[in-house]
Amino acid sequence: MKLAVLRTANHSHQLTILDEGIHYAIPGITSLSELHQLPLSEIKVLANMRGEVITGSLVAPISPEIELWGAGVTYLRSRDARKEESGVPDVYQKVYEAERPELFYKSSAMRTNTTNQPIGIRFDCSASVPEPEVAIFINKYQEIVGYSICNDVTARAIEGENPLYLSQAKIYVGSTSLGPDITPIWLAPTSTEMKIEARIIRAEQISWQAQTYLGALNRTLQDLVSYLYRCQYFPYGAILSTGTGIVPPIDIALQVDDTVEISVAGVGILRNTVVEIPQNPEQFLI
Repeated sequence: MKLAVLRTANHSHQLTILDEGIHYAIPGITSLSELHQLPLSEIKVLANMRGEVITGSLVAPISPEIELWGAGVTYLRSRDARKEESGVPDVYQKVYEAERPELFYKSSAMRTNTTNQPIGIRFDCSASVPEPEVAIFINKYQEIVGYSICNDVTARAIEGENPLYLSQAKIYVGSTSLGPDITPIWLAPTSTEMKIEARIIRAEQISWQAQTYLGALNRTLQDLVSYLYRCQYFPYGAILSTGTGIVPPIDIALQVDDTVEISVAGVGILRNTVVEIPQNPEQFLI
């Protein structure tokens, strides 16, 4: 059983229960925002209910009221990669070792695609990379509701030039893919079982691949949630992409028409094709 969001025939977005290939309405709940206002105990009860069958096309599991944030330098490999590509490597070493994590705003519903939709590389960046991550869905009570996959595409050359360019490297049209759906926390594997695999496919050949486990994260998920909600208010909950332990080497960069596949054991597969994002990218917005 999964939670998924469909765009229906009237162009509205409907949160559904996906069970054996069939999408069902959730009685009394139409959106992820509404679900995130409930405690986990009530969400578990609703997950056992089945309303009418819903049809439509799959969209990213996010709603306009919910913010998608990211965590950085949460794996040893991420620390090493950032130090390699940056002109100020000590910044990343200090973040990795610090009590306070790096947290940043990443995306909104309008800028978030899902599986089989495009991701983008900036026209003004010489090197961009995928960042395969596990995303956690958090309700307003700071309880983790479920897991999904996020591709936190990053304009590596821009961030490497200066860490203060982080927002331009991370937040642009085409920089986020999320999905394909949500695995409820009570049905998900443990972090040590949650194997994360990623590959770049170019001209039908694998040009790069790597793997890690969510259990290699150097912080607990609840620690990240605690800092995210510190001095913040998320009345509709939030989504946090927990950082990447898989970073391509410095000589690997995304190209137009590449396909990026990310799989997380017990969660799903996220697949996207790369396009170039022009200076005026309105046509790529949902």
